Amino acid sequence: MTAETIVATPVLAVSGATKLFGAVVALDGVDLEVHAGEVLALLGDNGAGKSTLIKCISGVHKLDKGEIRIDGAPVHISSAISAREFGIETVYQDLALFDNLNPTANFFAGREVAGPAWLPRGLQWLNQRGMTTRTRELLDRLQVRLPDFEADVALMSGGQRQAVAVARAVAFSSKVVILDEPTAALGLRESARVLELVLRLKENGVAVILISHSMDQVLSVADRAMVMRRGRKIGEALANHENQEQLVSWIVGARGDVAI
Repeated sequence: MTAETIVATPVLAVSGATKLFGAVVALDGVDLEVHAGEVLALLGDNGAGKSTLIKCISGVHKLDKGEIRIDGAPVHISSAISAREFGIETVYQDLALFDNLNPTANFFAGREVAGPAWLPRGLQWLNQRGMTTRTRELLDRLQVRLPDFEADVALMSGGQRQAVAVARAVAFSSKVVILDEPTAALGLRESARVLELVLRLKENGVAVILISHSMDQVLSVADRAMVMRRGRKIGEALANHENQEQLVSWIVGARGDVAI
């Protein structure tokens, strides 16, 4: 295998993704690829199949047909736990944070670092200092600033909560982070901070799949945009102002040639 082939291999590739819910075809042979250090925007109107696709990638649903590859190797993702084991983390709109816990406790909920290893799990001591240090290091690397690091997330702003949720995903994901409407219900200033965080993920070599209804935000951070409609992939184009009209036409159902 040549160096060029290695570079060209997508970190995540989905081919022929098909998902049925009874007689309803939620996904109909969808293909998707995203590379390390790339932001792929996933666009489409409500009911287009975007959420179903990412839930299949993240282990919430199981594909009826199709294949998922990580770094070129086929994988079987049967649950959210197995998706995490393959380096895939998803941040949904509800964030799934524990409001009564601080950032460190949220980061390591269910994945606490404890020891010594020779003791049964229930008798081990939590490595609170180690978990706190790792959390601080990651937040610093992503340039996330919190007014009070020990505060419960319930006391934080929407943008700060979103930043904690994204940073938690990055803490345990070495490959792909999926963001489902990360700026929903946020103001302009907080939305801008979240988009800056997306760009920092890209700079750190993380592949990002971004679901958004804001074309301006997509054009500001995404490298490519893929449009879905009624469970099918309609087209794919570079995410730039030259292709904006084409992307919108695909979203609303107008005809047009696929631009890559």
